[in-house]
Formats: sequence, structure tokens, C-alpha cells
Amino acid sequence: MASADNIMSAFTTLLVTLDPPGLAPIFLGLTAGLDAIQRRQVAIRGTIIAFGILATFAIFGAGILSILGISMGAFRIAGGLLLFWISFEMIFQKRNERKEETSKAAISIDHVQHIAVFPLALPLIAGPGAISATVLLAGSFAAPLDRALLIGMLAFVMLLVLLALIVAEKLDRYLGVTGRALLTRLLGVLLAALSVQFVVDGIKSAFNT
Repeated sequence: MASADNIMSAFTTLLVTLDPPGLAPIFLGLTAGLDAIQRRQVAIRGTIIAFGILATFAIFGAGILSILGISMGAFRIAGGLLLFWISFEMIFQKRNERKEETSKAAISIDHVQHIAVFPLALPLIAGPGAISATVLLAGSFAAPLDRALLIGMLAFVMLLVLLALIVAEKLDRYLGVTGRALLTRLLGVLLAALSVQFVVDGIKSAFNT
């Protein structure tokens, strides 16, 4: 059975890596133009999918990537490039332009589902950092009961993520159109920096390997 120190360390690692408060404003920018119900659907669907991804990595560990022949460095680079593309759209309001050209039905069905999967669930929530942290923690929680405990901690942290995303809806009411546009561009710049850091970390990891 894992010690109390290991449990606390694992919980802190998951909490810091997933960063619920940091995800909330990014989620707000990504879902600009959606109403409260649609935003809640994206939040619930995205967190469930992300939990499934991380739980899978917690159970099977690094074997998944090794079977596919994918290094963690390559995964970080790919995730960083995808995030950079999203940040570009946020900065230049390309997402809003595309939304205006689509029908209401398309937004309510396809668009909501797509945002929940990409980029919310992957790579924002279950990103390279969260996956690598989960794989590393799984090595310390190898026993069946310990592994179940790790998945339980993961579920609890994911619940905190969901609550943070739902609270973001209230923030949207106070920002208004101008505030949302300003926040979206600002977060786009921050997300661009984050994506570049992913790529840099991936390149370093690839060279070290």
C-alpha cells in the first residue's frame, strides 16, 4: 500500500499538472460564442473524455506509447504544434469568423462535440504534461489497490477541473463582448507561449534520449 507521503505527492502532482484554475479562462476563450448550456456540455464531455484518456495511461502506463513507437518527446512536440494552431485562431479571431459562417444546428451538434474532444480533452486537459505525469505516477502505484487509488485521485482532480470550467460560465456574463474579445486574444498569446514550451521540452527530451 502506498504511503501517505506518496499519496499526497501524487495528488499534488496531478493537481498542479492539470491546473483547474488555469484551464478555466482558456476554456472561456475556446467556447466564446456558445451559450451556457452548450458550454456546460463541452465541459462535461471534455472532462469525461480526458479522464478516460488519463485513466487508460494510468492502467497501461508507458507501454501504450512504446507499442506505438512514440516517445514522450515526440508527443510533446505534436501537442505543442496543435496548441499553437489553436492559439493563432484565438489571437486573430479566426474561430469567431468561422462560427458566424456556420449554421446554428452545426454549432449545437458538431461544433460542441469537436471542441470537447479537441482541443479541450486533448491536448489541454489530457496533454503531454498530464499524460507523462500519470505514466510516471503509475510506476509508483504498481499494486492493484494502489493503481485503483491513483485512478480515484485522478477522478477527484478531474471533478475539480469540471467545477472550474463551470464557474467560467459566470465570468462570461460579466465580461461582455469587448471583454471576451480582449481576454481571448490575451489567452491566445499565453497559449502560444505554452505551446512553444511544449515543443522546446519535447526537443530537449528527444535529444536527451
